[in-house]
Amino acid sequence: MRPLKIVFYSIVPSPYQRDLFQALSCCPEVNLQAYYLESGCADSPWTQKPLQSYEQVLPGFHLAWGRSRFHFNLHLPNLRDVDVVVLNGYQNLVSQLILRVYARRVPCVFWGEKIVGTSSGIKGKLQSFFAQALNQCSAIAAIGSRAKQDYQQRFPNHSIFNIPYYCNLADFQIAVQRPHDPITILFCGQMIERKGVDLLLQAFDRLIQAGTNARLLLVGREAELPEMIRSISPQTQQSIDYAGFQDPEYLPQFFQQADIFVLPSRYDGWGVVVNQALGAGLPIVCSDAVGAAADLVEPGINGAIAPAGDVEALYAALARYCEPDALAAASRASLAKAEAWTPQAGAKRWVEACQKLADHAAIARRNL
Repeated sequence: MRPLKIVFYSIVPSPYQRDLFQALSCCPEVNLQAYYLESGCADSPWTQKPLQSYEQVLPGFHLAWGRSRFHFNLHLPNLRDVDVVVLNGYQNLVSQLILRVYARRVPCVFWGEKIVGTSSGIKGKLQSFFAQALNQCSAIAAIGSRAKQDYQQRFPNHSIFNIPYYCNLADFQIAVQRPHDPITILFCGQMIERKGVDLLLQAFDRLIQAGTNARLLLVGREAELPEMIRSISPQTQQSIDYAGFQDPEYLPQFFQQADIFVLPSRYDGWGVVVNQALGAGLPIVCSDAVGAAADLVEPGINGAIAPAGDVEALYAALARYCEPDALAAASRASLAKAEAWTPQAGAKRWVEACQKLADHAAIARRNL
């Protein structure tokens, strides 16, 4: 039996997707090809690394419109003998061509986070036009259980799989003596309002005012931090360390310094840093607007999920895991849970889903 030929189209070669592709390429039952629409972008946090033999960046260009990017690549897909095509994006010429022209010939899967509301005006109409092509998909691979619920409502007649992001956690899984002195709370991400950094600063200020011996370690682009930090007391500011932006390969050392990980976003489609915190064996405190929270955080077991925007709930969750016994128990639970979140586990999910789609397509062709 020949290997299952799977073609992925993604935007940029992000480390966590490349971890998955590497695992898939090692599966004997898979013949993998991964195409990227661009090698990187100005606000990309990842250092460009050499591509593998199964990876290729397509020639082309993009137009930026606010936070949206519309890609135009010079590429006519050759889908001869391809069993499944996976599209990690739809606001681009290649995906639109495949969905509107080729989807009747080969099963196509859209792999994405929960769709947020579209813009208004011309931009909104363009986004809606592109999104209509998703109706041509054979299935949707939702990134997380919350995204799956959303897609089940939007596309009730489609097969919906839950296939979140998986990444290599080996560098994060290093034994560390905890708790540190002072107890260290880690946030990793852009210092922006959407990530809830202003809420975190307020909750941390309350911790310090309550007499907790704690340190807040901030890792990521500075962005709005100088403005936000002025709102908290000088005493609390002395307990905050800002490490700046760090290349992903240096992140494990910061997770190893931490006792608790926090991501209080007002919205986050997934949040791969939550995977990394799991691998590092940290109690995880997330808002309920973080996609990864529903899949990676078991409240009261390895962390807490607070309502987005609720400083009081965020403070209470952080205060709980500043207690050594609660911290130790949650740390052990995160380490145990991380064993199921390897790239190999993600590759297995993809192989199973793609095999189902390929089998279904073969049956349909025989019945024609």
